[in-house]
Amino acid sequence: MQNHDLTTAFTVDPWDPGYTAALNAEALAELDATSAQLDLDVELPAARWRPVTPDPGIPPPGVLLIADGVRRIDARLWTYGANGEEPRPGLAASCAAGIVRCTPGDGTPAALAAVEVSRSVFSASPHLADILTRSAGYRARRAADSGMDELVLALQRHLTQLEVDLAIRHRAETDEDDLLLVDGPLRGRTHLPRTAGYIKTHHTAYLPAAQAATVSDLRPGQRTPIFLMGTSWRRHAWYVRLPAGSDMPWAGVVRCEANADLALDHLLHLADSLTHALPSLAGVAYKDPRAPQNLVPIGGLERLLRHRLGDARLLYRALRAAAARHGRTPEPASEGI
Repeated sequence: MQNHDLTTAFTVDPWDPGYTAALNAEALAELDATSAQLDLDVELPAARWRPVTPDPGIPPPGVLLIADGVRRIDARLWTYGANGEEPRPGLAASCAAGIVRCTPGDGTPAALAAVEVSRSVFSASPHLADILTRSAGYRARRAADSGMDELVLALQRHLTQLEVDLAIRHRAETDEDDLLLVDGPLRGRTHLPRTAGYIKTHHTAYLPAAQAATVSDLRPGQRTPIFLMGTSWRRHAWYVRLPAGSDMPWAGVVRCEANADLALDHLLHLADSLTHALPSLAGVAYKDPRAPQNLVPIGGLERLLRHRLGDARLLYRALRAAAARHGRTPEPASEGI
């Protein structure tokens, strides 16, 4: 955090930030992609699509790193500039990124490999500065404009970068022959080597009806042929079915993504290796309502990261107290928020 005096005056919205529906950045990216350009002939001709059983001669990755992140809006606020300028909305937010290390197939529990917590204040104000409170510091980060969607997207972009930086540092320290699985689309992370995206929910039906029928025909541990898709960015993708206690057509189905520039032999090895690994990591319904798509290591990492975010009420009170010191928000009462 920069070491300089606080120059940003701000107020904190009295409502709990949880009452405002935060923009789901992953959902937005998917819903915007309504006219994807598809190349369905990457692995098999489109007319010959069928469920693919991964090559038994290709093992699961010896080391699978799973990266994920969580975010929380600690307070909505207004930032004030000099010379009577109009106040601008902002967000004070906490986010955390983490990596777990797995060795699929050998029964060894996943282990936490790295974690980092970041607290930031986002606003389009040119006068934005770090906010220091008695409980935590929030680093100033400029957003492109003052709309709530842009503020939340700025937060999501920061979280994505936090995950990327953490993965790069961890890999530099360990130098293992690993595969990195990032929870969510690969967007913004396509430059990372040996990396795949993992998408648990589906907001758009990308495939034509004939190829979508192949998804419905998948058995646990099978995948679709690889295809290339282009929206505002390009990537290879394939669908995988995990073990699920349901006969619904898309039960237990996830989508995986890989760099659009990978050669076909590398793609096939990656897709088969990952398809071998995922079923053994699938979530179970009695532990996780998002099972089986929410992998056991992802669920555990999410719980740990939310704990690392700290007490939301304590941080909210600290932000209000800091604002009160600058004459914009009344000091919160001691008995409640």
